[in-house]
Amino acid sequence: MSDIATPLEDDIRMASFGDYVQLMKPRVMMLVVFTAFAGLIAAPGSMNWVTASAAVLSVALASGAAGSLNMWYDHDIDAIMKRTVVRPIPSGLIPRDEALGLGLIMSFVSVTIMALAANPLAAGILAFSIFFYAVVYTIWLKRSTSQNIVIGGAAGAFPPMIGWAAATGEAPLNAWLLFAIIFFWTPPHFWALSLWTSKEYGKAGVPMLPVTHGSKNTRLQILLYSILLLPIGMSPVVTGLGGYVYMIASFGLGAWFLWAAIRVYLSKAGDDDAVGESDLVHAKKLFGISIVYLFALFAVLAIEQGLGLHFATPFVLEGLA
Repeated sequence: MSDIATPLEDDIRMASFGDYVQLMKPRVMMLVVFTAFAGLIAAPGSMNWVTASAAVLSVALASGAAGSLNMWYDHDIDAIMKRTVVRPIPSGLIPRDEALGLGLIMSFVSVTIMALAANPLAAGILAFSIFFYAVVYTIWLKRSTSQNIVIGGAAGAFPPMIGWAAATGEAPLNAWLLFAIIFFWTPPHFWALSLWTSKEYGKAGVPMLPVTHGSKNTRLQILLYSILLLPIGMSPVVTGLGGYVYMIASFGLGAWFLWAAIRVYLSKAGDDDAVGESDLVHAKKLFGISIVYLFALFAVLAIEQGLGLHFATPFVLEGLA
């Protein structure tokens, strides 16, 4: 027997800790955990840090569980698309059944921790959000309708509501407003991405909007949702949840988002006759701006509430406060 390794043997490696982290979609997890934490901070009352930390941990585990279940089911289309072919399952680093088992275990653990550390309502919403993302979106909507990301986006909109429910045991209007912000943010965010990856989605058989309705219609939908997002992003001001700092920040961020969306609408991003990267760059910029928008908006809300910088504006509607 020779001790000399063949090139094939050199290419084979065991899955690392980092591969399992990638299975849980860490970038998505960061946004999910951050918005849940912001919802927890913005909620009225106080919550001891041990309980708060356990609640945030459970949200992180739930996000990782949903990501694992998503990759388990989407292994076939992930292997086709250039953007996803390097993921742990299509690259052969983590077996599908292992991803499924990990996702199910983390789902159970996350919901259990939330129920014990916080309350049944927060645990129930958390469980529903996992189910919605893994089953309703991933298994049903993603491959069946061009509105997949519109309806399925609800799964990513639950975290601030979960944080609020964990802190108070309730899900009032303000929690739903935070849900609405992410719900209306999601379509333009993902459609901006799909404008420069539409051919890959088409090859994989995923009916994203640019594939089914064309890039021109997609750019219009991005613009319409961005117009709606501006007042929705400012809506916490009229309930008194957002003060002067939030009002100024939400208007500025929303206007920036809308301006980027207008530039996408006026471009040929996604068209066959687009001029090289000059048109697609507008879609890529909007995608990046959308991420900054959501992080910044919820950061301002958390800072304003958490550091006592909240001062109600004259625009509060008493019946909603």
